[in-house]
Amino acid sequence: MPTAATETASNAKARPTLRDVAMLAGVSPKTVSRVVNGEAGVSAPKTAAVQRAIAQLDYRPNFTASSLRRSSGRSAAIAAVLEDLANPFSAALHRAIEDAARDRGVLIFAGSVDENPERERELVRAFTMRQADALVVVPASDDQSYLANEVSTGTPVVFVDRPPVGLPVDAVLTDNHDGAAAAVHHLVRHGHRDIAYLGDLRNIPTARQRFQGFKEALSDHGIRPSTAAIVHDLHTERASEEAVRRLLSAGSPPTALFTAQNLVTVGAIRALQQLGRQHEVALVGFDDFPLADLLQPAVTVVAQDPSEMGRVAASLIFRRLDGEQWRPTTHLVASRLIPRGSGEITGPHRG
Repeated sequence: MPTAATETASNAKARPTLRDVAMLAGVSPKTVSRVVNGEAGVSAPKTAAVQRAIAQLDYRPNFTASSLRRSSGRSAAIAAVLEDLANPFSAALHRAIEDAARDRGVLIFAGSVDENPERERELVRAFTMRQADALVVVPASDDQSYLANEVSTGTPVVFVDRPPVGLPVDAVLTDNHDGAAAAVHHLVRHGHRDIAYLGDLRNIPTARQRFQGFKEALSDHGIRPSTAAIVHDLHTERASEEAVRRLLSAGSPPTALFTAQNLVTVGAIRALQQLGRQHEVALVGFDDFPLADLLQPAVTVVAQDPSEMGRVAASLIFRRLDGEQWRPTTHLVASRLIPRGSGEITGPHRG
């Protein structure tokens, strides 16, 4: 009796080849090769026919056939499509995947999407054209069904930090809702009810989950947040810094801040320090960042574990490359609240 694993394996289809393109276009393989490599001397009608066949078959040229590919048919390379390699979260995630890959003699190709869906697709296409054995993706787009062909041909794909949409693949996520709620409960326990929310772009799933956790935790304490104290779409330190300055110059400024992303946290801290309010206004940030424990006051954070997320993602990738089969699953990696000082500044409602 066939199992889910054997059904998955039997449904996988072979990648289209250069010869498949040539047959569909009605030209020779050499002509296809010249079009793919941008060589001159191919007529416009033949070029158009080849390009139509490439699009119809979703053909990906193998740029590494003569250099990287092993006798096993693998390229010994995994592609990591991350949010921003300069961000500490992405850097830690990348390093964990790289460390796991090194033990296997596998290279990591990585690129930043910068919250740009078009850039995400460009990177995925570039890496798959180079025949990456697997993909680790932190998506910026709101629909990743364009990767269905890669999955159907047997390429392992794992999403990290954000869940896949329109694509049944493994995912490694943090419980963003509960982590944000923990931050709010912590601030309320320390006497705060006027808590401002400063969040990332609203089109990012993790930002929406953290905001939902923030709102529900306030509701648990019978607190209705002020709309003036909710600021979305902050994606740079500068934007966050300016938002905090505006909040604290208002007639009824918040006594505490929940900053829902590490760069947002850094901008908020800079504003507090410049205003001389860092020992007066409490702050809990989502995501840890380097030197957070050395500031004055040290920064209380809800820490994700990007290194563990990277290790889990790499394990899933290599298990699938080794031939294991299972239905796509979501793996949650716990966050933890780390009290360091900024989140323990006492508010006016401390009992």
